Amino acid sequence: MTVLMIQSHYQAPFTMGGALFSRHIEAGTVCPVREMALTEAHFATATGLITSTHLDQIGFQRFHGAVKALLDRGGRWILNGHILRPILPELSVFQPIAMPKRADFEQIRLYDHPVFAGLDQKALETNRGVAGFYGRGHNPPPEGARVINALGAARTPVDWVWARPQGGEVLCHAGNEFWACGDDAALKQELADRAVAWVNGELN
Repeated sequence: MTVLMIQSHYQAPFTMGGALFSRHIEAGTVCPVREMALTEAHFATATGLITSTHLDQIGFQRFHGAVKALLDRGGRWILNGHILRPILPELSVFQPIAMPKRADFEQIRLYDHPVFAGLDQKALETNRGVAGFYGRGHNPPPEGARVINALGAARTPVDWVWARPQGGEVLCHAGNEFWACGDDAALKQELADRAVAWVNGELN
């Protein structure tokens, strides 16, 4: 069982999120592939998918069929970042919070999804005392999606999970990779580990 993690930036070797995924890569649980080297064969052999906020969403359109097939067979996808070019018809373009203030970045847990359950969401609210890194808006949830974490009094749905009627699940985070947020190294590692376990179907 292998999670396909698409590398959309230029570290060498793959270092997205620092060393957070190194153990999983060494164990063969996670397969990092540079976006320029990506082929449909990578999707065909993967049980799940992780994409970063740096994903080339225009170029990624050519894998529409491969992504759909992965989900159709029950795969899971963690989608980070602002959706600008939806690859599935149910996904919608990112909507930023208009003229946000500090209170608009307050994080509220609405559903204890296993990736986040029992963890202090407030610990992800700031990086070195500055709020807004986690998210500054939302990717509108499809019909039937469940909001996990929200922002501010408006309850902006920054994180949601969607079980597709056709099969598979999408966990969407409308911001920088959530395992890179906050200042607690142990919490970041826990989130990365849970992300891999969830995508691999080991955390439910």
